[in-house]
Order: sequence, then structure tokens, then C-alpha cells
Amino acid sequence: MIVHETLEQIANTAATMGTLNEATLEALKQTWPGMRFTLCSDDDMPARLPPVLTRERFNLYLVNGSEHCLSLTDDPLRAIGVVLAWVDEA
Repeated sequence: MIVHETLEQIANTAATMGTLNEATLEALKQTWPGMRFTLCSDDDMPARLPPVLTRERFNLYLVNGSEHCLSLTDDPLRAIGVVLAWVDEA
């Protein structure tokens, strides 16, 4: 389970680091060691599921680990991780 306040903290931490990269992921993993973090382009995210949190330069999506394979979810009760998806400037 990932509560909204935690998502806000994750987004704020990522935003203060500037660029989303491996160093950002490592900092997030150190702060929330039991959570999974993934980094990708928002263009790689499926359109069927909107982000759970939006920022100017990136969006957050939730990862579900309750089934055999990892998948995206909009249910914070099933979430075990976060995808940080950077938004390309248009």
C-alpha cells in the first residue's frame, strides 16, 4: 500500500533532484527501501491508465505486485512500487 502523502513525498524528492536518472532512483530507494522504483519515458506508459500524480516534468504511476507478474494499477492498496515517467518537452 502506498498512501497519497507518500506519493507526494516521492514526487517532491524527485523534483528537488532535478534530472530523473539512476541517482534519483538510488536516493528514492534509500529513503523508501521496501518500495520498488522504475524510471522510463511517459511515452512508454500505456494510455489506458492515467498517472496517479502529475508534475511539470514527470508523472507517477503505481506498480501492482499482488499477482504473478508486476503490472500497473490505480489502486494504492495494491501498490508496491512507483514508476517515475519523465515527460519530454514539446
